Amino acid sequence: MYRSRYIVMQVLVLSVALLVGMGACAQENLSIKLASDDKPFFDDPPAGFRIRRDDIAHGTIATVQYDSKTLSTRREMLVYLPPGYTTKRKYPVIYLLHGLNSGAGQWPYWVRADYVIDNLLADGKIAPVIMVFPNCNTNITVANPKPDEQEERKGGFKGYAESFQNDLLNDIIPYIESHYPVYTDRRHRALAGLSMGGGQSLNIGLSNINMFAYVGGFSSAPNTHEFGGLSDTKLVADPAAAREQLKLLWLGCGSKDGLIRVSQRVHQYLKEQAVPHVWHVDDNGHDDTEWASNLYLFAQHIFQ
Repeated sequence: MYRSRYIVMQVLVLSVALLVGMGACAQENLSIKLASDDKPFFDDPPAGFRIRRDDIAHGTIATVQYDSKTLSTRREMLVYLPPGYTTKRKYPVIYLLHGLNSGAGQWPYWVRADYVIDNLLADGKIAPVIMVFPNCNTNITVANPKPDEQEERKGGFKGYAESFQNDLLNDIIPYIESHYPVYTDRRHRALAGLSMGGGQSLNIGLSNINMFAYVGGFSSAPNTHEFGGLSDTKLVADPAAAREQLKLLWLGCGSKDGLIRVSQRVHQYLKEQAVPHVWHVDDNGHDDTEWASNLYLFAQHIFQ
């Protein structure tokens, strides 16, 4: 029931984002230009890859509250535990960041990330993993679960910027690592996100390579440092470290997405700097199918 209500809410949020918040996106859709290497790196996932299957085991999703010392407030996140979860073994962790004007539930209840992973596990394509879905806007708290969107816009969406990075690194990750049986080294920690969360993932991951060995930006938004148009902050502070230490850097975007220019700019820069990365352009738009597809593919190339 909650999943159904969340999907209805996300349809409304996405509609508003496309009509209002992403006005530039609609205009750019008319002038999308694809280069010769703007093409799929992998085949599309099989039919039904994110449909709930009744004949397999399923993981669980729980709402978890934590005290953010960074923000001096109490916050929430969602945590997915795989089928057969036990404290007798250790698990790698994927931190998945949501988009603008959404929340922690976007990945599981709209994109259906839990079904994607359940199905991959059942098919033997990945090993068990824990997923963490934070609220990536630090203005979202237990006391203030739905900040006013107009006020957010007036404030420049600052809740998605440095304050979230600090909360993630100093509060969320330490909480997960002290409350769940997870590996605590970078080779077992991945960070990825969609839209605004894609920009956050690239910004945070590429400036904290010592923390994350796997970084993914799906349909990354204009908040992406240096290449999104909203900041001149360097995206890759140390290209040599990125070349040597990143196990996987993933850029994915749909060819019908008016925001593809952001990812194209990042891709071109990484090519110039000889930073190895996946550049995956399929025929989707700025939508849940795109994000689910990238998660399905991304999850099979991490923690190896």
